[in-house]
Amino acid sequence: MSTGIKKQYLKSREVCKVTFRLPKIAVAEAKRACIAGDFNGWSVDANPMKKLRNGDFTITMELEPGREYQFRYLVDDCRWENDWNADRYVQNPYGDSDNSVVTL
Repeated sequence: MSTGIKKQYLKSREVCKVTFRLPKIAVAEAKRACIAGDFNGWSVDANPMKKLRNGDFTITMELEPGREYQFRYLVDDCRWENDWNADRYVQNPYGDSDNSVVTL
């Protein structure tokens, strides 16, 4: 599987399965990563990512189509990381960027 964001629209129901993949090159020797965003109230505990053997982190989530979701990754509980393959970036009030994935 390649890095970045993979979207799969389900025909059986109104949902988009979005697989997020944070590559090892972006997180070095991280032990933990989670995804926080609009879809989980920016909770850093709600959606921990699975660490793969190659050092990448991944998670698949079901999101409502037709919306834009801002998100970021939290690495080892101390460092925020953007997704290098986000659909676009949106400026946040803290002076750095939030990521954004668009589900259509």
